[in-house]
Amino acid sequence: MDNTNIVFDHVHIISKDPESAATWYVEKLDGKIINCQEVRGAPQVVVAFGDITIIVRGQRPGEEVVTGQGMKWGTDHFGFRVEGDFDGFCDDLKEKGVTFSLDPVDFTPNIRIAFIDAPDEVSIELLQRKE
Repeated sequence: MDNTNIVFDHVHIISKDPESAATWYVEKLDGKIINCQEVRGAPQVVVAFGDITIIVRGQRPGEEVVTGQGMKWGTDHFGFRVEGDFDGFCDDLKEKGVTFSLDPVDFTPNIRIAFIDAPDEVSIELLQRKE
């Protein structure tokens, strides 16, 4: 594996309403829809944030989707690094109606974080690394 490299590519989200959820990522977090299509019987929308994408897809025929609250094994959240005015960015999100599960707080002396609620029970961490 001397010449092998991995690069993070995407987050895949199962959504009750993929088009509406994708629109949320565009309107609230300034993502860009780069592809909409049906894949294996379900709508799928790809939203880009720079080089990273979020794939938001609907329920495929024959799939059973369950919901649940509380901590679960597996992925807990994903994070976006905010460069620039962190608190101003969070204030803008609040003005857009975004719900915060954790308001901005200094997590460590070098990291400021906040958590927001996205559609489909998705938790997103916003963070800023201080120099």
